Amino acid sequence: MAMAATNRWLQTHLRRSDPVSTTNVDQSLEVATVHAGEHEEEDNRMFGFIVFLLSESVIFLSFFVGYIVYKLSSAEWYPAGFEGLEVREPLINTIVLVSSSFVIYFAERFLHKENLWGFRIFWLLTMAMGSFFLFGQAVEWLHLPFGFKDGLFGGTFYLLTGFHGLHVLTGVLLQGVMLGRSFIPNNYAGGEYGVNATSIFWHFVDVIWIILFILIYVWR
Repeated sequence: MAMAATNRWLQTHLRRSDPVSTTNVDQSLEVATVHAGEHEEEDNRMFGFIVFLLSESVIFLSFFVGYIVYKLSSAEWYPAGFEGLEVREPLINTIVLVSSSFVIYFAERFLHKENLWGFRIFWLLTMAMGSFFLFGQAVEWLHLPFGFKDGLFGGTFYLLTGFHGLHVLTGVLLQGVMLGRSFIPNNYAGGEYGVNATSIFWHFVDVIWIILFILIYVWR
């Protein structure tokens, strides 16, 4: 409303002082108003996205608390005959996933510099690293000697890693959409909300996995 009031005042003042330039002024003010509206819309969308991530954080936090409480209150935490998870392969997957946060950052930097091919290469590399993580998790699941119904540990392990894996898959699919949109001419001129939101989501997924890795694999 303040922007509209200012525009009306400027239009009235300039019409009185210089009627010849009224058309050009009106056009300039109209363009400025459109850009201001676009920025406001993007800010609103980003605010809604941050609220969504906060709600996701609450869900993961409830899972973390449940895992800790169950583990501390259980006399026999692991299934019978099972002494703990192997750390080597999950550690490699963790390094790959966490490193992808740096890769996607460089992809954003290339887009900011309007270097689309640099963006595409690093963005595609991020997708490959996320897919590698999902493949490694699937292989681990296939070779585990316990299932979802094998005690509290079995249930919470598959719930936590599966729910996180679903987020990783969602992130990879979103990255694929953003990569495809980069081939539309001038689609990313001046930046893109979708790229920024996808990148933030990916950083969120990585941070969540670091916490999960410490709880499930490191804490014995």
